[in-house]
Order: sequence, then C-alpha cells, then structure tokens
Amino acid sequence: MPEPRATSQAAFLTLPRAAEYLGISPNTLYVWRHRRQGPPSFRMGRRVMYRITALDDWVCDQEQADSRSNRSLDPLSRKPQRRSKAVK
Repeated sequence: MPEPRATSQAAFLTLPRAAEYLGISPNTLYVWRHRRQGPPSFRMGRRVMYRITALDDWVCDQEQADSRSNRSLDPLSRKPQRRSKAVK
C-alpha cells in the first residue's frame, strides 16, 4: 500500500502523479476515470486531480473487496451449503 504523505506536501495529485503513486500507468487511470471506475477524482480548472487520502481509501477498499485479502469473502473458508429440495 502507498505510504501516507507528509502534511507539508500537496494534498492533491494530478493524473500522472496519481498513477505513479498507485504504481499504474497514466493511461490505465485515464481509462478507469472515463469508465467511472477506479479512485474518485475531480476537476480543478482544466486538470484532473486526485485527493491523496481518497487514493489511500480506495486502495484499502480494493483490498477488502478481494477474497485473497479478506478472509470473510474467501469461499473456501465457508461451510458447504446444502441444496434445498426442489418444490414440485
């Protein structure tokens, strides 16, 4: 996970810098924004900006949504379910 930034640094990142912060290509982040996926962003003038805290929160949400990181979502950690009898 990305390390939190010091308070003396900017609270917002441009799209290229946000992509670098997340370790992905700027094109991937641009496509996610176009598809309304990925971390939340907004416009500041002509620039697309990302709040660093929102990027960190989004990464945490992605970890929690992945069954490899969240044991409660792992289908192998659940008890097998019995099939219900078919109703005629």
